[in-house]
Amino acid sequence: MVQGTGSSVGKSTLVAGLARAFTRRGLKVLPFKPQNMSNNAAVTPNGGEIGRAQALQARACGVLPDVDMNPVLLKPQGETGAQLIVQGRRQDTVAARAYQKQKGKLLPAVLESFYRLAARADLIVVEGAGSASEINLRARDIANMGFAQAVNAPVVLVGDIDRGGVIASLVGTQVVLAPEDAARIKGFIVNRMRGDITLFHDGMDFIARRTGWAPLGLVPDLPAVRTLPAEDAADLMVNLASVASDGAQVDGNGRGCPVPLLRIAVPLLPLIANFDDLDPLRSEPGVTLLPVKRGERLPECDLVLLPGSKGTIADLAVLRAEEWDKDILSHVARGGHVMGVCGGYQMLGRTIADPSGTEGEPGSVAGLGLLDVETVLSHEKNLEETSGFIEGTHTAVSGYEMHMGRTFGVGRERPLLRLKTQPEGAVSASGQIYGTYLHGVFANRAARLALLARSGGADFAPGGQWYEIGRGRSGGSVPDHHDAAIEQALDALAAHMEMYVDLDAVLALAVPPCSAHVAEKA
Repeated sequence: MVQGTGSSVGKSTLVAGLARAFTRRGLKVLPFKPQNMSNNAAVTPNGGEIGRAQALQARACGVLPDVDMNPVLLKPQGETGAQLIVQGRRQDTVAARAYQKQKGKLLPAVLESFYRLAARADLIVVEGAGSASEINLRARDIANMGFAQAVNAPVVLVGDIDRGGVIASLVGTQVVLAPEDAARIKGFIVNRMRGDITLFHDGMDFIARRTGWAPLGLVPDLPAVRTLPAEDAADLMVNLASVASDGAQVDGNGRGCPVPLLRIAVPLLPLIANFDDLDPLRSEPGVTLLPVKRGERLPECDLVLLPGSKGTIADLAVLRAEEWDKDILSHVARGGHVMGVCGGYQMLGRTIADPSGTEGEPGSVAGLGLLDVETVLSHEKNLEETSGFIEGTHTAVSGYEMHMGRTFGVGRERPLLRLKTQPEGAVSASGQIYGTYLHGVFANRAARLALLARSGGADFAPGGQWYEIGRGRSGGSVPDHHDAAIEQALDALAAHMEMYVDLDAVLALAVPPCSAHVAEKA
């Protein structure tokens, strides 16, 4: 089990790297995270829902994602509550304090999922959640040491040197843990080292002497991992930090490129969800993403992109409080384009009704009024992988839908897509505004370019300069589908792990889980 000294220390990425590295050694590897908290989710082939990080780790193992890989998923809907997903299905909406009292009751479902996976794997790599030292949450814990105890998992502890204080955070974790929990930690990895790694050799030695844990790796920062889907909004900000936010004339990978750029402004709303939709845009030559934080004005741009949201009504209220709605209307009046994906699509309509209190108090709010559609939220969630074409073309799209509610209205008579022969999404009469429920709509490069060309970037059409750069001419090398870029990054990560982590020592730590269920199910 890989646990961390805190959130965002790189646990998800390291687990993906270990999974790919051990899979390349010929082992049948499966990932597992007993409890995840993230609004970046993925749809499994059987119509369930798990954290996006576990779907990525499944890809690293060369297998399809499975609801058993993340049996408990919490999707925050505000400061104190979250939607509770158990074994892929929405079960309830819970307040934070109430969840802490009831989470121990979820352990049987967690163990059921774990043992099903263990029965068909040579190795399970388990990811912890948050910090291993959250002793205030230790009672009824199912995410870290509570789970490790239940299955007798040895623990590798990860610290992030880039944020500072890594010696204190690793040693301090041992100090605050109960002795029996501290004894489960067998080794440690220091992640995201920048510069000369020999400068921290003494630090590694000190931690090893002070704790008695094996020093398993000092891992340098690897820029290639920023191609991988971010786990949460904090990771999103790290990834977007590599994008020129001031409109500098570079593409999403920092390479110099000729002007003009297609500028895409993305308001970063508090409950932003499934934001890996942005990843293919970051890698596209000629595109610059302009992330807009609260307190900032929407900059001059070609396209305003409203991503998915876990709380559409709450995020729409924030958008108005920031007066971004006024900025968007001014942008449209100047001839600019606006696109919404999932929750962003719902915001573009005339109204959003929530008669059953799916997101909070029952009621209805006005949307931005840019598309002639209306949305009615409900407790029923649509989870589906799907594919089709951009309406009126043969340009293929594929992805998944993950939303609660239904959107209808005359605006849907001008659909953006046609999925499984059915019209989907909407386009305004002016052609400037468009929305879709399809996550992953930018992953296919041909579809991405077609949508960018629609947004005023004619050079993204076949034969245009950005189209040709991305095809490998003029030094570009953008794959036809973003999945290929993810595969390249996973292979680079696995090679990185082989170089900087003692994989043999990590593998030697693995033990059979303490349950007869594995043998029975096998």
